[in-house]
Amino acid sequence: MKNPFSHNYFLGYVNEVTPQYIRIHFPSSHLLQSFYHEGYSLGGGHVGCFVVIEGEQYGFLARITELALPDSERKSLTEKSILEDESTFHPSGKAELLLSFDVYDPDKTEKTVGRYPHIGSKVYACSNEQIGNYVRQFGGRFEEELFASLGKLASNNVACEVSLGSLFGRHCAVLGTTGGGKSWTMAKLMEQIQDKTSNKIILIDATGEYASLSNANHCIVGEDTYFSYSELSNSDFCSLFREHSPNTSTILCEAINTLRLVHRRVLNSGVKVGKNVANLSSTISQNLPSCVKGDFDLLSLAQQVRNECVKEQSQNYVEDAFKLGYCAHLLARINLFLNNEAVKSALGLKNNNDTLKSIVSTIKSFHEGKDSILRIGFEKLSYDFAIREVVVDFIAMQLLRYARDGSFKKKPILLFVDEAHQFLNKRISADDDTSFYLQGIELIAKEARKYGLFLCLSTQMPRDIPLGVLSQMGTFIVHRLINEQDKKAVESAASSINKSMLSFLPTMGAGEALLMGVDFSMPLLLKITPPVKTPRSETPILNKK
Repeated sequence: MKNPFSHNYFLGYVNEVTPQYIRIHFPSSHLLQSFYHEGYSLGGGHVGCFVVIEGEQYGFLARITELALPDSERKSLTEKSILEDESTFHPSGKAELLLSFDVYDPDKTEKTVGRYPHIGSKVYACSNEQIGNYVRQFGGRFEEELFASLGKLASNNVACEVSLGSLFGRHCAVLGTTGGGKSWTMAKLMEQIQDKTSNKIILIDATGEYASLSNANHCIVGEDTYFSYSELSNSDFCSLFREHSPNTSTILCEAINTLRLVHRRVLNSGVKVGKNVANLSSTISQNLPSCVKGDFDLLSLAQQVRNECVKEQSQNYVEDAFKLGYCAHLLARINLFLNNEAVKSALGLKNNNDTLKSIVSTIKSFHEGKDSILRIGFEKLSYDFAIREVVVDFIAMQLLRYARDGSFKKKPILLFVDEAHQFLNKRISADDDTSFYLQGIELIAKEARKYGLFLCLSTQMPRDIPLGVLSQMGTFIVHRLINEQDKKAVESAASSINKSMLSFLPTMGAGEALLMGVDFSMPLLLKITPPVKTPRSETPILNKK
């Protein structure tokens, strides 16, 4: 690398130093302009440009975030006056410190913590060559590491390859408003994983946006695969039917237990009226441990709830009209649920299960097979009854169980969740104001990394993602964000960001993103290269008359 402190690159002097930033005095306004030297393009003192600061043993890399003129000079400012050869304007700039480097070996870099330039240190424009050396293999920590070709620096088109280990090793979040480029980034990341690794990807596609994804096994819930309700526990059914009242939830659980025993032929039927209380109770209690989960006739659930509305009289069961009355809301919800065609398809009740694979067997076959991507599409699944949230939570818990068993230790799996705000921080509410918290994805974020299950979330609303989940993300790829609450959520979760960098977020163009993470020496503004297969994320347009 050429000398980074060449006189030909000189811009100004450091006149203020703080732990977060420095201020630069520019002796002339001409130094702010871009220029060429020996075939190299240099950004001068523009906002967003990189500069280097000379020290005795260490040099420093910084990024300009603000420019201003002294108050005394602002009133006489004109376009002509600032461009004059004898211009007397003296701008000042604010720059964020990014990293330090060895003066004698500029390729050797460290984070700037505990090391700062001095007042009066000279500031120089940073060449594309030097920036290229710092970002060419960005975030690499080990030999023989794999790198993803994500894009180029937004400021000077320097190519940037990012360590895949650093991107996903501590989980990753792709954030940004609609139209900012999140979908392209997600597709690009999956594309790079396919090209550079032998690891598998499971994609939760909330809207069908990634239906065009190449070299993937596409499974649509309710069409190609079904959600096996037999895998659910009684508490899961309480969530599904929004039933958490102690009285009615007990009746619901008893009804499910009875139907499971009927399916196993332990009981001839679910009818309790007229049967001996002691004998029936004994049979159920003896066989109950074996039916915590298992298949049963879900379509008979409403009738079985009615069968459970009994009381004891003369050692036998008789109908209890009072119980039946306060189960009216539960019965209504069950009937609405089971009469929804989309729900029936998703649960395998509408079609022949022999022609469909359950989600559990689909995931298992994928893990054992040759496909590199499994897309689980939710575009045909109803938004009613929180069925989407429950299914995603179930998939997350299933993957977490596999991870805890050591299935992914030797060959990690990456779980991509699109539109993550639809599935995270969700509580299934009941009529009595009680609720059940869905936490499958949150548990993956908190503990699955050590088991080889890595998470990549995409959302346009970071404010709706629990801070406990966001704070577990080691890498952030942030596209345009306008909402103040969203920016604050990112600031709270990402230790490597500050308000200077947040100020870039509202002005980013489509496809531009801020890359930052605990394993990266500095935040970068990138222009993401479009993926080969772009997702279907176009916004419909208005039609002419």
